[in-house]
Amino acid sequence: MKNSVSDQSFYIESEEEDEEKELGRNGQGEEDNNESDSDNSLADDNRQQSKTGLYNTSWPQSYRQSIDLYSSVPSPNLTFLGTPTLSRLGSSFLSSSLTRRYTPESLPSVVKPLLQKPEEEQLPSQRRSSRSLLAPITSRRSSVIRKDEKPSQVSHELPMSRQSSFGQAVLNGLNVLCGVGILSTPYAAKEGGWLGLIILLVFAVLSFYTGMLLRHCLDSEPGLETYPDIGQAAFGTTGRFVISIILYVELYACCVEYIILESDNLSSLFPNAHISLGGFEMDSHHLFALMTTLAVLPTVWLRDLSVLSYISAGGVVASVLVVLSLFWVGLVDNVGIHSKGTVLNLGSLPVAIGLYGYCYSGHAVFPNIYTSMAQPSRFPTVLLACFSICTLMYAGVAYMGYTMFGESTESQFTLNLPQDLVVSKVAVWTTVVNPFTKYALTMSPVAMSLEELIPSNHMKSHMYAICIRTALVFSTLLVGLAIPFFGLVMSLIGSLLTMLVTLILPCACFLSIVRGKATRFQGVVCIIIIAVGIVSSAFGTHSALSKIIENLSS
Repeated sequence: MKNSVSDQSFYIESEEEDEEKELGRNGQGEEDNNESDSDNSLADDNRQQSKTGLYNTSWPQSYRQSIDLYSSVPSPNLTFLGTPTLSRLGSSFLSSSLTRRYTPESLPSVVKPLLQKPEEEQLPSQRRSSRSLLAPITSRRSSVIRKDEKPSQVSHELPMSRQSSFGQAVLNGLNVLCGVGILSTPYAAKEGGWLGLIILLVFAVLSFYTGMLLRHCLDSEPGLETYPDIGQAAFGTTGRFVISIILYVELYACCVEYIILESDNLSSLFPNAHISLGGFEMDSHHLFALMTTLAVLPTVWLRDLSVLSYISAGGVVASVLVVLSLFWVGLVDNVGIHSKGTVLNLGSLPVAIGLYGYCYSGHAVFPNIYTSMAQPSRFPTVLLACFSICTLMYAGVAYMGYTMFGESTESQFTLNLPQDLVVSKVAVWTTVVNPFTKYALTMSPVAMSLEELIPSNHMKSHMYAICIRTALVFSTLLVGLAIPFFGLVMSLIGSLLTMLVTLILPCACFLSIVRGKATRFQGVVCIIIIAVGIVSSAFGTHSALSKIIENLSS
């Protein structure tokens, strides 16, 4: 009755070996007759892989898979059916490291259905999803690597290719764009004044345009699927490496924000919580930051994050619920309008620039959403819908929050809500629960990129991967405790990283890829956007760092 992880994984591996042996006995008679046909099919597969995998041979190779899981809203009828119990038992990080043979950074594996639909046997001629660009498994026999052969590249066991509909693409885009940044838009309105909302609208328009530029870059040549691929096509391997580092640092910084967010909101609910052990005392902020870290640590160890991706897909619902709670408090519970606000705050306007910029930090995922669409031609409409909805929500929350709380507006408007109201508790607890489902998904791409660098030995990979993920989680705790300023850290991320990812790099990559084919209008607009990004980044980063240092020294 007691089966350890090792026993379970051994059973899974033994079953696979038995199936391979049985397949070898049954198919030996047919092997000679079908040798030429299988060789031809394998040759065709290799040629197709060489086309689509041209930009996936350099580090990081796991970016596409990890971001697909981080950004997509899966469809239940496609993932639960046909998944055996043993696959679920081996889906955790602790056991999958023992069962996988050739996949040092594999994501959850899903067994193919018994009956394959005809439309799935032949991929459509239009742009396929990022999942369909993986090495195809044509048959059980072709997926088995012979002992005398060495795999030419890393193989990935991933779910079947899906073609997302228009509604799914919009939901994915909203899930990425509408995050914790919405909590700080009233604070951004306070820092920049009412005229600062113009910056929000300008960033929305520019971000929409640069999202379209990423689409043009993807369509410029076959094989481009992700943001790092675009960087490699534009600036070579160095461009891929630099862009990947920027994207991973941005994801890591978001995890730091989650720790600060949990600490602030939980300590507001339980301000008297503390712990004393001998001469060591911990107040509510430090206590809840540590508890949050310990709570999310097991989720980061998981290899199969599909369960979390289902839950985190409710991020859009959570954001809408928090927004409705704010409006309910102001309009129904008669908290009322207490401040007219200021028109413009030049002194703290750069902080608002970083906060507004952070609101549109979804460009790292847009290529994945585009390549997964069944109708890629509708991608502009998807972007327009996502940016329009999010901008309306951001502007509405900024207006309502700033007029309600005035100059006392906190970096998260949930901290300003009256604690005695039921709707306030709903908003705060919704804000608290949401990051627990997103932390592992956000940290997973960073961890997987580092795991690519570890030795391929199974036990070493198992131990090293656990150490890497644990170290990453506790490092976010240390950074969050060292710089516990949610709004200022968000402004720093928005100014230093989001401006690069959202404004500067898409234009630079576009100009480099198309070169002389760009129209004069496109060239002028790209140069203007790059200039806006550089100026905003410089002023915002300087202002955020200055305020952080000032608060630390006080």
